[in-house]
Amino acid sequence: MVPKGGTTMEKILELINGKKYSEAREELLKLNSVDIATLLEEVDNKKNMLVLFRLLPKDIEIDVFSYMPNDMQQYIIQSITHEEMTTIIDQLYFDDVIDLLEEMPANIVKKILLNTDEKKRKLINQFLKYEEDSAGSIMTIEFVDLKKEMTVEQAIERIRKTGVDKQTINTCYVIDKNRKLEGITSIRRLILSNKDVLIKDIMKENYVFINTFDDQEYVASQFKKYDLVSMPVVDKEHRLVGIITIDDIVDIIDQENTEDFHKMAAMEPSEEEYLKTGVFELAKHRIIWLLVLMISATFTGNIIRKSEDVLQSVVILASFIPMLMDTGGNSGSQSSTLVIRGLALGEIKLKDIFKVMWKEFRVSIVVGIVLSIVNFLRIYFIEKVSFMVSMTVCISLFFTVVLAKVVGGILPIAAKKLKLDPAIMASPLITTIVDAVALLIYFGIAKMLLGI
Repeated sequence: MVPKGGTTMEKILELINGKKYSEAREELLKLNSVDIATLLEEVDNKKNMLVLFRLLPKDIEIDVFSYMPNDMQQYIIQSITHEEMTTIIDQLYFDDVIDLLEEMPANIVKKILLNTDEKKRKLINQFLKYEEDSAGSIMTIEFVDLKKEMTVEQAIERIRKTGVDKQTINTCYVIDKNRKLEGITSIRRLILSNKDVLIKDIMKENYVFINTFDDQEYVASQFKKYDLVSMPVVDKEHRLVGIITIDDIVDIIDQENTEDFHKMAAMEPSEEEYLKTGVFELAKHRIIWLLVLMISATFTGNIIRKSEDVLQSVVILASFIPMLMDTGGNSGSQSSTLVIRGLALGEIKLKDIFKVMWKEFRVSIVVGIVLSIVNFLRIYFIEKVSFMVSMTVCISLFFTVVLAKVVGGILPIAAKKLKLDPAIMASPLITTIVDAVALLIYFGIAKMLLGI
């Protein structure tokens, strides 16, 4: 781990400034690759960062490079020699190369491809054609394939010869002469089996796989559902074209969760880190939804203007509007958050809309009654508001909570049905809708009970 307080960083930079490179190298090598990448990210001077990076042994240098953020990778690629670049690209896992190229400007991509051998360049171009966020775009080709006619002894020998450059050897994939996937087997099963046993006799034919065009969010859900650490990817002809490993899935889950948080806060998702995103870029991501919500909020103002006669007749009603709107918005947000999470985890399906509606209706009855009773006691006995006004406020509160919770539960499912992201039906949008409905209920009940 990187020690707290920046002492390691200060010591290494002091050694660099004193041109004591061998000692600086020794300090760096005390850390693991992830911590070295984190430490290099904290170096203010990019030239010093590059010096530190070049001090690393080649095998560690490649590993550290894969953990660096995109802007640092881009700076290094632009600064190093063609030979150094070729070494990095050749040693990186194939899926890391694709991730790197997808984030780089066109001129950097061209430079990298020019320093790549023809066979690898052809593969890279093929992978770059896969749709972004699809299984094909995140898979790797570094896996061990076997033939079912092999013996266990032959399979283990093949793993010894080819496994060193593979991303994982825990699971091996059995293919036929046309590369069609026939089964899978684990390294554990191979080790525990007799050396003369044929692969076809121990391979698992009932396996989970995904297609190159499947969305990465679906892929992540399959990993979670079946508790996998790797999964084969096949094309339309069921030919094995790659695998996806759990380390990529962790990144996807993190990315998808970040996107959902942004959408739930009424912002366009951003791929850049907060501190590395420009002011105007942040504003652009936020302003669109704020404009939509601002315009939709004018309906609330229109409702109040059209009900001025009610407010003029019983002025005290105006003081309870914020409480009604906030409680309604919060009630709807609670329901929508739970349903959005349930949809994301696969616990709630589109067909469950009526189950959700019925459950939220029953919950809202209980919550609405409790809130209304507590509110009535506060308004009538503590604030000494008239009985009829107190009843107006509390009955309005009850119906607002019921409606808000039911609407908050239904809207995310409706959004998914319409092929929209359920996360957009979160707090800001639910609150805006419920505010308008709460006022309609409030003024309607006031007219009925108070005879205005």
